[in-house]
Amino acid sequence: MMKFTKQNFFFLVGGMIIYVVDIGVDFWVASRYFCQGQYSWSILILCFRGLSSIITQIFSYEWFKNDWEGTDTGKLKLVFLVHLFHCGIFIRYWFALKYGCQAAFKQTSSRGASEADPSNFIQKQAIDAVTDISMLRVFKTFLETTPQLFLQIYILMEHGKTHFYQYAAIMMSFCGISLSMVDYQISLRKSLPDKDEFHVLSKFMYLFYKLLTITSWILSISLITLLSVRISVILLIFLWICGFTWTLKQHTTFCKSKKMEYLYRTVVGIILIFSFFNIKGRRTKVCISIYYATHTVVTLGILFVCINWKPSIIKEICFTTVSILTISSLVLGIIFLVVYYSHFHPTAYCRPQTYSDEVD
Repeated sequence: MMKFTKQNFFFLVGGMIIYVVDIGVDFWVASRYFCQGQYSWSILILCFRGLSSIITQIFSYEWFKNDWEGTDTGKLKLVFLVHLFHCGIFIRYWFALKYGCQAAFKQTSSRGASEADPSNFIQKQAIDAVTDISMLRVFKTFLETTPQLFLQIYILMEHGKTHFYQYAAIMMSFCGISLSMVDYQISLRKSLPDKDEFHVLSKFMYLFYKLLTITSWILSISLITLLSVRISVILLIFLWICGFTWTLKQHTTFCKSKKMEYLYRTVVGIILIFSFFNIKGRRTKVCISIYYATHTVVTLGILFVCINWKPSIIKEICFTTVSILTISSLVLGIIFLVVYYSHFHPTAYCRPQTYSDEVD
């Protein structure tokens, strides 16, 4: 098993700080829109925040309930109450910081009698705690951060006027997406014994692949939304149905209960709208090729429609600049994807898998 290092601990602290700042920025931006009379934007931002919080609290509590099955019910009731007030993630951060500090800075004694090596027991506790947080942050990223990034870019395109709080929201969205993507990959490598270390260059390749492809796709959706909100909604619903159907055919076993499994598949369907997500830990060459080939075709189709539909709007939003950014982001993202999977993806990925669910 890989070790939980001091670097991992500081990364965890940084992630918690960004999480808290992100909450503050969301409410600040929502209040600014509300004060300006833009009630719909304010409500949408709060809805994204509320939906992601509800779903992450549900998953967090279910995992606590599964881990603590057969233990003190009073403690579990207290945990339920904390999750009811949407503070469950902070309990998880407390455990992660506690175990992480012991694993990274302190020499453990014989407290882990159930393990051959007590230090390995603390290491496992720290890594498991961080992995749970990382998975919850992946859910939050695609339920709240990515949709909000799309919303802010759409608002900038529609109105043309920019304010500091809009840039702050966009920057926090990019930071949130970047951190959650890389953080989960790091935690995944540490939690699975047959995974190789996620090296620095691998992290950057993976980060740029994800960020650039997601950025290109968000720009494309923003363009089609600007032309027709109805068509955009229909497209997103259709893509979610395709993603949800695919997860059903994969017969995932991520959760213990059927209800939670269907909720998980619903969330994965939303994630698949924005980025590829390997839910079975298998080789993904064919699936990922089909996925991004489809995204490329749809992106080019959206640009073609924008050119031939409403030229007056296209002039207002500097269509040339947006289209160049969209295409260049997509091309560079695909290049980073190919380079990452060709040269930087862990060789252990090709070994027989014993785990049912993981991110690509």
